[in-house]
Amino acid sequence: MRCLLCESFSLSHICPTCQDTFLTPSIYKRKILNNIEVISFYKYKDIKDLLHTKHTDLGFYIYNILAKNSFSKFAEEFEFPHVPERSDKCPWGAISSIPIDDKTDSGYSHTAILNKHLKSKNIKPIYNKLKAKNSISYSGKSKEFRLLNPRKFEFNNFNSNDIILVDDIITTGSTLTQAIQTIQKNRKNVLFCLTLADASLK
Repeated sequence: MRCLLCESFSLSHICPTCQDTFLTPSIYKRKILNNIEVISFYKYKDIKDLLHTKHTDLGFYIYNILAKNSFSKFAEEFEFPHVPERSDKCPWGAISSIPIDDKTDSGYSHTAILNKHLKSKNIKPIYNKLKAKNSISYSGKSKEFRLLNPRKFEFNNFNSNDIILVDDIITTGSTLTQAIQTIQKNRKNVLFCLTLADASLK
């Protein structure tokens, strides 16, 4: 096959050279709702064409490449002062990461792919815990539209108390804010959020 970016022959959809050149992550931070930090790895404008593959078969491969270059590397280096000990309430002895609305579209869930790449000694990915009853798309919509059409998240409880929240893009922050509020109502603590891209960055 050919690399999507440089069109050279490649065993991967994006060749190693282009991954090193264009997909080396940076750390971008912003805060939402009571100073909860959102960490992103790319500027949206730099990878938007890749992100737009998420509802196609190709998106499965692209999101795995993006996650391997960002989420996996983050997880390998992640340390936290109070990672819980193994116990009956937390048998894996790690902080939990959960994806936002990881329902399956086009045969896979793009947020579940991101979450999978966080698996490490200190992070335990879990799934199907935070689903939106309102599946309306926020893509290209105004902040006012987002506020008038809440996602109405449902949270399926589990034993771990400390959570890393996972999504692919942050724009206004309304989706993450709604998700955090739902989780907090269930007496859980969102440590921070991780997204692939921040759409507010110039």
